[in-house]
Amino acid sequence: MSVESIVISESGRIDKVLSEVLGHSRNQIEKLIKNGLVSVNGKRVTKPGFKLTGGESVEYEFVKADILQSHDVEFEIDVLYEDEELLVVNKPSGIVVHPAPSVKGPTLVDWLIDRGVRLSTISGQERHGIVHRIDKETTGALVVAKTNETHQALSRQLQDKSMGRYYLALIDYPLKSSIRVDKPIFRDPNNRLKMAIVEGGREAITDFVTISNGKNDTSLIAAKLYTGRTHQIRVHLGSIGRHILGDSAYGYKAKKGKIPRVFLHAYMLYLVHPVSKKRLEVVAPMFDDMSSYIDKFFNKGEIDEKISKEYIRNIFDTITTAS
Repeated sequence: MSVESIVISESGRIDKVLSEVLGHSRNQIEKLIKNGLVSVNGKRVTKPGFKLTGGESVEYEFVKADILQSHDVEFEIDVLYEDEELLVVNKPSGIVVHPAPSVKGPTLVDWLIDRGVRLSTISGQERHGIVHRIDKETTGALVVAKTNETHQALSRQLQDKSMGRYYLALIDYPLKSSIRVDKPIFRDPNNRLKMAIVEGGREAITDFVTISNGKNDTSLIAAKLYTGRTHQIRVHLGSIGRHILGDSAYGYKAKKGKIPRVFLHAYMLYLVHPVSKKRLEVVAPMFDDMSSYIDKFFNKGEIDEKISKEYIRNIFDTITTAS
């Protein structure tokens, strides 16, 4: 990414003027502006209709064409928390977090750009604002950095474990009340699209706790990661003979009825706010498909009590202290 500066002599809307002066489409310029990549006299401009009077110094940053291409963003995403430094969203199933060569449709990053959110640029041109990610089918809490300073602070928290998430998952067979799985994970040598337990792979540690057992031998569990390996929860569950409902890629076989997608949800995100230095905890409500399954096959009153922030936090703190 390169930063360029130009003195504008024309007057008019900034998107129209820059399009004519720079020789790029108005849509591209609009995306730059909405993504916070244009400044006028040192002040960031985020509205394409900002009026230039002539004589202003304009700075702009160009990114690769694929981040600027026009996507019809026809979905909406719930924002759970937002301030000047960051926002936390509840990602739906089926949405990829950031663009990649294999991704053809709009992504979470496209939605952020379309919404005009100012984003950090430290993760590269396709991953604006993305500090961490979750799989396409997985739902739940995901934090987005608006500034490079916040992005760096949150990345450090990922490393020292002061930032993390608690997950909820529906699985096909009950566990004992709690279990820690400490098994190395690496790319599956027999299937490059999957991960597997591989001797000599990267260290991976997950704690699992039973929340409630339901009908048909199913169980609602909570999980906490101490490492961030791709597909870690799914691989670790498979290694102990358990599978997330709907996760046919990692061994789930339907018993009764069809499960629409992988029932794995990033339920609660915690971090230390990079400016206020206060602990921030954000709960992402489960989506209707997973919630409806629980209502049908579980004791809803028991689950509502046990998925409070306090209960989830305390049960994992107890495991950590015991270990």
